[in-house]
Order: sequence, then C-alpha cells, then structure tokens
Amino acid sequence: MSERLVPLGKRAAPVRPVAAPGAPRVYVETYGCQMNVADSDLIGSVLADAGYAPAAKADEADVIVVNTCAVREKAEERVIARAAELGALKRKRPGTVLAIVGCMAEHLKEGLAERAPAVDVIAGPDSYRRMPDLLAAARSEHQHPLVDIKLDKAETYEGLSSAQGGDGISGFVTIQRGCDKFCTFCVVPFTRGRERGASPREVLRQVRDLVDAGYREVMLLGQTVNSYVYEDVTFAQLLRAVAKIDGLERIRFTSPYPVDFTDDVVAAIAEEPKVCKYIHLPVQSGSDVVLERMRRGYTVADYHAIVGRLRAAVPDIALSTDILSGFSGETDDDHAQTLALMREIRFDSAFMFAYSERDLTFAAKKLPDDVSPETKARRLAEIVALQEQISGEVFAAHVGRRERVLVHGPSKRDPAQLMGRTDGFKTVILPAGVGAVGELVDVTITRATMATLFA
Repeated sequence: MSERLVPLGKRAAPVRPVAAPGAPRVYVETYGCQMNVADSDLIGSVLADAGYAPAAKADEADVIVVNTCAVREKAEERVIARAAELGALKRKRPGTVLAIVGCMAEHLKEGLAERAPAVDVIAGPDSYRRMPDLLAAARSEHQHPLVDIKLDKAETYEGLSSAQGGDGISGFVTIQRGCDKFCTFCVVPFTRGRERGASPREVLRQVRDLVDAGYREVMLLGQTVNSYVYEDVTFAQLLRAVAKIDGLERIRFTSPYPVDFTDDVVAAIAEEPKVCKYIHLPVQSGSDVVLERMRRGYTVADYHAIVGRLRAAVPDIALSTDILSGFSGETDDDHAQTLALMREIRFDSAFMFAYSERDLTFAAKKLPDDVSPETKARRLAEIVALQEQISGEVFAAHVGRRERVLVHGPSKRDPAQLMGRTDGFKTVILPAGVGAVGELVDVTITRATMATLFA
C-alpha cells in the first residue's frame, strides 16, 4: 500500500474555538447539491476559526451567507428572490452583511450585483479561505459589493476541518473539486473549474476527524467522484483505504461518472463491507442521439453494460439516476427511448428535471433550446409518473425483508419515532423504542410507500 494511504492513528477530535461574548453571528443558508452542503460546512468551519458564532435564524445574524447552485435556472431564480427578502431584512437591521457565494456567484459574477443589489460580498467556490477578510471589509465599508471570484487550479482546502455540520451521523468529505467532462449542457466546469483531487492523506485525515467527532458514515464527494486520481492513487485504492479506518461503519460516494466505473472500483464496492451497495449513476437520456449531443461519452448499450457489471458483482445493488428531459433536439422518439430505458433498468429512484439553458455552455452557444416549455413539462410528467410507479414496486418488494438500518435521528413527522437509512440508501421509519441515534439496528420492513420504508 502506498504510504499516502496508510490510515492515520487515533487522535482527539478537533476542537472548535468558542466564540467570545459579543462575537459577530453568522447564518449560512444552502441551495443545491451535497457538494454545496459540504462547502457550507467548510465555510462555517472557516468562520468559526475566525471568531464568528453561529446564528439559528437569518434575522438573528450579523452576517448572512447564501451558498448557491447554478446548475438549473430555477435554483438561481430562487436565490434572487431570497436575496430580495434578505435585502428587506437588512433595511430593518442596518449593518447586516449579505454574502452570496458558490456556483451562482461564479456564474453571474459582477452581474449578480445588478440582480441582487442588497448583496455586499460575491465570492466563488475557491474563495472560502478568504471569507473572514471579505466579511470584515464588508462590515467596515458598504459602498460597493466586494467580488472575489477567481478560480484556483490548485485549491482543495487542504488542512481545513470538516468535522461539523450534517446530522452528526453522516458527514461529507470532498475528495475532488471541479470537472473536466464538459458535457454540453453543464455549467459546472465553468463555475467550479478544472478537476483536481485532494491528497489521499488529507482525505483520510478528514474522515478520521469525522469519526473522532462521532460520525458513523462518510460520503465522499466529487463532481465525477470515481474519476478521482492523485499521482498514482486511484479511486478504488482510496475507497479501500478509507474502509480500513476503525470506527467508520459506512462509506458512500457521489456522483460517479458512468464510463469511469473501472473493474477495480466495481471490485472495491463488492468486496468492502463498509462500502454501501448503492450507486447514483446519472444517465440523463435513453437516446444515443441525445447522449451524443450532450457529449456524455457513452451509448445506451455502454450504460447497460455498466449496470450489468455492477449487478453481476452486487446482485442487490440499489441504483438511482439523473434524467434530463427536453434537451436540444429531443424528439418524441428520443423521449420514448428514455422511458424504455427506465423500464429496463428499473431505478430505485431518480432526480428528474426539464432542461434549462445555462449560458457559457456549448449548448447555450451552439445548440437551439427548441423543445417547447409545454412539451418539456409533458415529457417530464410522464418520466416522473413512470419512476413513481417503478419506485413504488421496488420499495414494496422490501416488505418482509430484514434490513440493517443506521439510525440518523428523530422522524420529522413524529419525533417519538426514529429515521434511519438502509445500506441501499432507503429511508426507514422505526417505531418508538427501537434503536438509538448512531446505532445500527436490524429490523423487519412491514410497510412501504414509493419513497419510504416502515419497520
């Protein structure tokens, strides 16, 4: 084993500094994917080290940080609307600083200030180390928004602690930042920069920090996480090294790229008990013509072959996916092929969206957004209805099975009950008195909906 992959020894959990009385209070609000949630934890850690205290609500904060997503137009519109609400709050609380950070800040750049005039700080996803200085400057001078959106080809936030945030049971570790795939519809390479991996020893340090802080599960994050490589260390080797850390019960990762599921990655999933038997495998479309126009790098046959390899190695593996409806040039036949692929693969669940054009991308520059909104809505509704039917059948098949569940916390609907997740990432509601937060418990599934199991 490479020296970089030797798990670090047991250490005391990192101790966050206690904010001084009267310290400025910060509220962080997050939009978008797990990567954004992990980045919000990172921002919170940086600001805690700089002496900030957390605020429970925006109207109690001296500084409001909105961490944003640029993948879909609706997400940006939600943030613009939220910025207007927070602008009204600022008028009631003079001196409050509003920062909009992350992918949307990088995407819109200085133009964000025109759409959100209340913003004081605009910072991209490679600027989080400088947040204390940016906020300090904004608190002392309010004439102009401060803009820090330079992407950094080397920034992986090495040395910063991630042992906070989440539910205290499952934590995030970002092992790779940026993306080199340049799918024609996707703005991520332009908002997060080129692909670079965190060093294996840094990944192991962060996982150890989480375990020492009481976390039982870790999710390894990257835009194309299984494309990870650092010098001579592959993603499969990293998975196996993380699995050797004592006290860690489960390992998840997202989002992988289909064609980068090499044989050694599939073997690691099958052979390492701690690696969960659940894969999020974005397909986007069931039409070869559309996949080529998207520059996804695989055909429908390739995708079927990848699923076949995964299911041969792990017969009960759970699969989820992303589906993008109404991309440029998509015909009714292309749409029908997507529905056919869904019936053949039978995903456990899916994230389903209508295509929205994002500027900077190849599609925005070269491909017409020629599917009408009405057609997009109809096709998306058909995709959602089919997936709900399939999910209902997949979940119903779990009734009567014994499942091992990691307990995450109280159920949102009934705090007397607990909520946990199976190895296959299915939510399970446990009756009162069964298990405790942080425990692994074996239960029998007695009922199912299309999204939840009941034990």
